[in-house]
Amino acid sequence: MRKTELITALDLELDKAEEIVKKLSKDVKYYKIGPVLFMRHGVKAIDMVKKHGGEVFLDLKLHDIPNTVKEAIENANKLGIYSISMHILGGPTMIKAGINAAKKLKIWGVTILTSIDLIEFHRIGFRYSLEKQVQHLAKLANETQVDGVIASPRELYYLRQTLGEKIRIITPSIRMEASGKDPWDDQKRFLTPKEAKERGADFIVVGRPITQSKNPLKAAQEILKEIE
Repeated sequence: MRKTELITALDLELDKAEEIVKKLSKDVKYYKIGPVLFMRHGVKAIDMVKKHGGEVFLDLKLHDIPNTVKEAIENANKLGIYSISMHILGGPTMIKAGINAAKKLKIWGVTILTSIDLIEFHRIGFRYSLEKQVQHLAKLANETQVDGVIASPRELYYLRQTLGEKIRIITPSIRMEASGKDPWDDQKRFLTPKEAKERGADFIVVGRPITQSKNPLKAAQEILKEIE
């Protein structure tokens, strides 16, 4: 049976992020550090997570010319992180440059951002349907031998059928209830933890449902219970 891991997203100030990591450290192994925390505190944020025994997914969504991405990955190797993200839309040459530069570092390819719905997708100008575009990008990433593909949980079922069992699929846009009633929530294509696991997720990324909870540990434990 597939094991689905929880990644807690730390889009917070450093002191608040450390509070969360301390509370979750016995139950949660993986933490996402994105542009919000990294641009404010840099390597300090990574060192903080590692100090408490956690593994870091550095979610910078690299998207640049191949040589720049290669050098960025070479520097990322020195940080002792678990994984880093890049946009598959950067193309196969860029992806391969990043993969060739990586050592133990896992490369995870972003398909289409989970904040994009059908209206925004068509305004951008893609010629495929949203689902077909995600599938196309995932196939491209798989051909270039990335370690994982990042996609919304709504695309999980057919991605797993298309990609098989070897490649890992990472799904942000997880909510405890599929109601979408929170006006601040910019996630458009979301599912619950249980639904994501059932459709084939290897990792689920959860931020605000944990970090903005009155009891972050309890919230995390409830999610872990759902995906066990």
